[in-house]
Amino acid sequence: AGRANRSSGAMSAEAADREAVTSSRPCTPPQTSWFEFLLEEALLETHLKKACPDPPPVQLIVQFLEQASKPSVNEQNQVQPPPDNKRNRILKLLALKVAAHLKWDLDILEKSLSVPVLNMLLNELLCISKVPPGTKHVDVDLASLTPTTAMAILLYNRWMNQLQQEKELTENILKVVSVFSFLFRFHSLILQLGSSSLHCTIDEKRLAGYCQACGVLTSSSDSSPQQSTLYSQIHCCMRCGNYQLVKIFLEDNLTLILPVQFRQSVLRELFQKAQQGNEALDEICFRICTCNTVCDVMQGRTIAIQFNQLFLKPSKEKIDFLLEVCSRSINLEHASESLKRKMAAFLKNMCVSLEDLQLVFMISSHELFITLLKDDERKLLVDQMRKRSPRINLCTKPVTSFYDIPASASVNIGQLEHQLILSVDPWRIRQILIELHGMTSERQFWTISSKWEVPNVYGSVILGIKDNLTRDLVYILMAKGLHCSAIKDFVHAKQLFVACLELVTEFSPKLRQVMLNEMLLLDIYTHEAGAGVSGDRPPSDLISRVRGYLEMRVPDIPLRQVVAEECVAFMLNWRENEYLTMQVPLLLVQTNPYVKLGQLLAATCKELPGPKESRRTAKDLWEVVVQICSVSNQHKRGNDGRVSLIKHRESTLGIMYRYVSEPLVLTTILSLFVKLHNVREDIVNDIAAEHISIWPSTIPNLQSVDFEAVAVTVKELVSYALTINSNNHFWLIIQADIYFATNQYSAALHYYLQAGAVCSDFFNKMVPPDVYTDQVIKRMIKCCSLLNCHTQVAILCQFLREIDYKTAFKALQEQNSHDAMDSYYDYIWDITILEYLTCILSSEIVKAKIIKAIGQTELNASNPEEVLQLAAQRRKKKFLQAMAKLYF
Repeated sequence: AGRANRSSGAMSAEAADREAVTSSRPCTPPQTSWFEFLLEEALLETHLKKACPDPPPVQLIVQFLEQASKPSVNEQNQVQPPPDNKRNRILKLLALKVAAHLKWDLDILEKSLSVPVLNMLLNELLCISKVPPGTKHVDVDLASLTPTTAMAILLYNRWMNQLQQEKELTENILKVVSVFSFLFRFHSLILQLGSSSLHCTIDEKRLAGYCQACGVLTSSSDSSPQQSTLYSQIHCCMRCGNYQLVKIFLEDNLTLILPVQFRQSVLRELFQKAQQGNEALDEICFRICTCNTVCDVMQGRTIAIQFNQLFLKPSKEKIDFLLEVCSRSINLEHASESLKRKMAAFLKNMCVSLEDLQLVFMISSHELFITLLKDDERKLLVDQMRKRSPRINLCTKPVTSFYDIPASASVNIGQLEHQLILSVDPWRIRQILIELHGMTSERQFWTISSKWEVPNVYGSVILGIKDNLTRDLVYILMAKGLHCSAIKDFVHAKQLFVACLELVTEFSPKLRQVMLNEMLLLDIYTHEAGAGVSGDRPPSDLISRVRGYLEMRVPDIPLRQVVAEECVAFMLNWRENEYLTMQVPLLLVQTNPYVKLGQLLAATCKELPGPKESRRTAKDLWEVVVQICSVSNQHKRGNDGRVSLIKHRESTLGIMYRYVSEPLVLTTILSLFVKLHNVREDIVNDIAAEHISIWPSTIPNLQSVDFEAVAVTVKELVSYALTINSNNHFWLIIQADIYFATNQYSAALHYYLQAGAVCSDFFNKMVPPDVYTDQVIKRMIKCCSLLNCHTQVAILCQFLREIDYKTAFKALQEQNSHDAMDSYYDYIWDITILEYLTCILSSEIVKAKIIKAIGQTELNASNPEEVLQLAAQRRKKKFLQAMAKLYF
């Protein structure tokens, strides 16, 4: 019956093309054209009431406005603006009706319409709402307008406000302020009318926040609801500079409404004003800082350095206010034990830090102190304070004349050390160290922070400096510079390195070269993180300095391995292959393993794009890598040997998977290691890669290769490569093969599908056959089979060059299938598989559906090949998109 049906349905190629477009989708009506809405007035309303109108509303708006704004050509062949005729006016009105159907939802309109189209639409709304052109909306009295006109103005200004947020504040500050001035009136109107409007969705809290923030920018004296908010009161107090601000902060210590960042920003602004000469703010700064400090104590945060600075000269008045703040910041009846212990510890620390016993007695005799501390604790602390010997003022010790900077005698050592840890200003670091060395000569200040780390290769040279002050300064400048470089704070790292270079130039040529090397590495990092991201080539000066480093032959200079690795990787990333292959000195290649590895990589990559792949350079690179990954006799025994081998591999191959980012180089490295992985005798599942044929197929001493280390390297390499470019389909296939080889079938399918998606515009185009090879399809089939998704197996069998009917039939017979089964039958295009389904299915409904599918004219076996391919491709696309939604 099936064959008779197919023969009766045969048609010519031309008829088949026409039928494939029209008859193959009987459920899809033809799309309504824009001009039909001009001819039939009621058609628009009927069309918009459909569940899924085609074309959708936003597309109709675009079509109507495009047709209405088309320029005309006069008899002299001159382009004229669009005529203002009845046709164009009706088209604009239709666009407005569609937007009204969408309830003027700006979220939908902004996502779907371009800025010029949306601007044209809203301007038409202003015109039809009788808003005179050129009217300044800020000056309009909304209460005097009709609801339609007010709605049009509000809608247009909402959109303009969102556009202005995307522009530079410095260029548009006046416009922003004027728009936000309008927002104040808008917010007042919303409070009167409510936000439940048919034409807009208003986030009242967000709008109130905007208005509240604008209250800082505008000096409007209008009485509005936001004037009573806590933030508005604070900004008003800051403009006036009155003590009401202290009261607000003091009350907030209990309520904790204000965020800590806001409290800190207020204090910073007050300090700035005080430093500009407003001495009246000094007392307010102290009081606000005290409130913030007590709040920090209660929240378990670190005490800010400003508080310590303000208490360098404590007084009775300061202690009185501090105790008042502490008392009013804790409710002893309801406070937790943890909160009480935090406050008690703070008061005890204050007592310990004070030298004046009278001030200590003020705290220890206070009611809060007595309540929070037990009798034994209080007695022990008071006795300790009384027996304490008076401190010796060490600040009178003369300062080394070499630096000629006076030390401050008012700061104790602990506070200066704290400042030293926090500072990244080279001049300030030098000044602090001078003050510290003026107080005591017994300390080694480079040891005060465990975070200060200098490579061992440099540490021995720096710690050999005889002068203690110079040694501390050089060590700390370098440690801080390296830390700033590690966290990508390149500006401060440069300042610290420059200061260190100036210092060591005076007495140590060896350390001078060390700093020049570190500054070269920093400049490489800076370029790679800045201009290099957008593909800009590095300046010629930087390339010359990299070459100079690689060719440097200065004896007894301590060298960091990472500098050499980065320099070679830098040359590879910017395709300086001519230098690496032709110009690099032979002695350098023989003595520097990183340069040798870089030269072999550059030579191999240089030959790859050509018509003949060079096997000689590839063979040399292969032999070097095999040697690195081989297990020597001393490594064969015990776990320590394996650890040392892995460290050796990482050390030597560091440039491969830590610094190289050039795609061709990465592809070559991946190809080499994949081939090395596949050479293993007991390998079951090979991994596919590009250019894999250029590498040798055998290894003389197979047992000497540590294939576990190779497997780890392959995984690390492909993970790193995908961080460089997550859309490289060949790298994605390698990652999928790795997961397949380790029995992680769901993850393997994820990456197989992702590889196909990135090279086919999410399957809207055909996946290239060199991506979805028969091997890849067979592995996808096996993944689905082992996941018990048997219907997916049957469909994927059609993707093979020769359809695997045996596997497909066996999969369709499975009863325990974990996929959607019946819903996947629409994706089958092979008539033989469909006919087989009619024989094994028991459900008459599903069987009827499949028989109907067999009868589709586009699947008729007598159709031309291109018609059948079109039908198959359409079903492939839908199936792969459905799979992607399932596994992504």
